Amino acid sequence: MKEIKCPKCGSVFTVDEADYAAIASQVKNAEFHAEVERRATEIENQQALKQQAEKLKIENDFERRLNAKDAELAQRDNDIKVLKQKMVTDSQAQQIELQKRLSEKEALIKELKAKLEQGDDRIKMAVLQEQNKAKDELQERERKIAELVSRAANDQKEATLREQNIKESYELQLRQKQEMVDYYKDMKTRLSTKMVGETLEIHCSTQFNSLIRPIMPTAYFEKDNDASGGSKGDFIFRDFEDGQEYVSIMFEMKNEMDETVYKHRNEDFLKKLDEDRKAKKCEYAVLVSLLEPESELYNTGIVDMSHRYPKMYVIRPQFFIPLITLLVQASKKSISLQRELALARSQNVDVTHFEEQLNDFKEKFGNNYRLASERFKKAIDEIDKSIDHLNKIKTHLLGSENNLRLANDKADALTIKKLTRGNPTMKEKFKQARQQNIDE
Repeated sequence: MKEIKCPKCGSVFTVDEADYAAIASQVKNAEFHAEVERRATEIENQQALKQQAEKLKIENDFERRLNAKDAELAQRDNDIKVLKQKMVTDSQAQQIELQKRLSEKEALIKELKAKLEQGDDRIKMAVLQEQNKAKDELQERERKIAELVSRAANDQKEATLREQNIKESYELQLRQKQEMVDYYKDMKTRLSTKMVGETLEIHCSTQFNSLIRPIMPTAYFEKDNDASGGSKGDFIFRDFEDGQEYVSIMFEMKNEMDETVYKHRNEDFLKKLDEDRKAKKCEYAVLVSLLEPESELYNTGIVDMSHRYPKMYVIRPQFFIPLITLLVQASKKSISLQRELALARSQNVDVTHFEEQLNDFKEKFGNNYRLASERFKKAIDEIDKSIDHLNKIKTHLLGSENNLRLANDKADALTIKKLTRGNPTMKEKFKQARQQNIDE
């Protein structure tokens, strides 16, 4: 029995194990639901802020890069204008230089013609050579001018082509960024986390091993391969503290292709999930689903289905990790209550078996007392026999002592005079011995 004190009136009353467990469950569920709602709201707000920040970041990055490319294009246009101006200036300078040299050559030719008219053959040949040389130089100048004009035209074409390629490239990037922005805008509705070649189960397993496994290395998270009961879930999560299990979750992952003709609903899988949870003795059941992508109910966050089946939730994949942390934190708060309940159960079991153990102790104690009493009586009898034997020995010893005393008295009364009485020979011997001692 447990004592509970009312926080309002202060009265104390006792409840049995079942009532205590029901009260503990109510407190636990109330705290958990409040925590779930609060965390779900926080996660939704964080998700919205994150999407908005990501969109703003992408737009700012695109605007910055677009401005940089505009500046680069403007610089290239300016370089092309400078190059064109330089080409025009160089062409004009070359034409002026050519005209100057042509004028000099014409003057020299006139001078040579004048000399030629005077009949000098050598001068005539020199004039012809100078004319040919001037023609060659003029052709070379014209060729170089044509080459410069052609190079300038090619540079202009290349610059135009590069400018067109750059514009096309940035238009493509602009379309890609716009598609990405549209993707983030549509993410809340579609909520697609499946990547190329990746299933939903692999995605959830990867998320758990990369985010939860480092902080909960002893937690159990494995695929449910036991189909002995006729069905099985996808994953089972369990965690322990001091060797005691305090939280367990049965997971079911559901996804389908967009081209599927028959569209499943989340409610189609809730009954089986609840049966799997009971069969594997799990406390919670969670359906991680991408079904019904247009449903506002399932797109808002963690959906509590406890009104249909106990301790059951339906979530989108992005809430897989947050829900595990919520359930773990809520369950850790109830560990002390579970320990008190286990202690109360063990105390009840001890009271039930106390009388039986006491009777068993009394019976064994009585047997031991009887055996000890019998051995004690035998020991007393042996001691009595030993006492009688010792008394007999004492009597014999006392008789021996009396005889020794009499012998001692007789030895004390014995003298030389008594020994030599009636024996003249011995008297004479003793007398001679005494005389000899005196003489010496």
